[in-house]
Amino acid sequence: MDRDLIVALVAGVLQGIFEWLPVSSEGNLAIALTAIGSSPGAAVAYALFLHLGTALSATAYYRDELLSVFRTVPSWRPERAFEEESSTLSFLLVATVATGVVGIPAYVLLGQLVSELTGGAFVALIGLLLVATGLLQRFAGSLALGGRDRPDLVDAVVVGALQGLAILPGVSRSGTTASALLLRGHDGPDSFRLSFLLSIPAAIGGGVVAVLDSGGLPDLSLQAAVAALATATVVGYVTIDALMRLVRRVPFWGVCVGLGGLAVVGGVGLLFI
Repeated sequence: MDRDLIVALVAGVLQGIFEWLPVSSEGNLAIALTAIGSSPGAAVAYALFLHLGTALSATAYYRDELLSVFRTVPSWRPERAFEEESSTLSFLLVATVATGVVGIPAYVLLGQLVSELTGGAFVALIGLLLVATGLLQRFAGSLALGGRDRPDLVDAVVVGALQGLAILPGVSRSGTTASALLLRGHDGPDSFRLSFLLSIPAAIGGGVVAVLDSGGLPDLSLQAAVAALATATVVGYVTIDALMRLVRRVPFWGVCVGLGGLAVVGGVGLLFI
């Protein structure tokens, strides 16, 4: 079997699993791709591209919830934007705009960073961001109060802005946004529900940006791209339910810090090889 096709299948499996864990699927996939010889820029573009697959998974998994949200569109009014019936729709709209406002400059900064960093420095940077993400999750888990039953405008702006920063590999999108919602008083299930609903437009946007910025498929043949996307979509849909239940039971902040620490050590080691 062609090497690129094997890499595509493995990358699709990793994306389909890591997307639902608060350990930065983009960061871990970029580390894996860098380890097998991809440049930092190509690794990031590949990782962002595969988010299109798990966006399809999330859309299929949350189809009933999304239909319920779309049904509120005809009755939506600005003066009642964050009242009970319209609150989720308003949250998704405002947060998506905030994601774009923060995420596009962050993507430009990311492009500058990956063009200047060597493979070892890039891996070490991802590791540092993973450690920071893990510590944020630990902090949020210890201080979360619960009690909120719907999102408001502040939730939307804060969570959307943090999701924009999550375009940086190593910053866990789900870990960061769910932590912010927990700190804002939402319970665990509601935080992850809102986080993954919000991931759909963000993942699509990130994948499209990666394709446009690369001038086509990022370092992929058409066959490998189709295989990677199909694998990420199928694996993502099959695993999402079980992995989301696992996330509620396992303290993944420690996993995030551990993986980040290993990446820092490994990246620094590569600098001296």
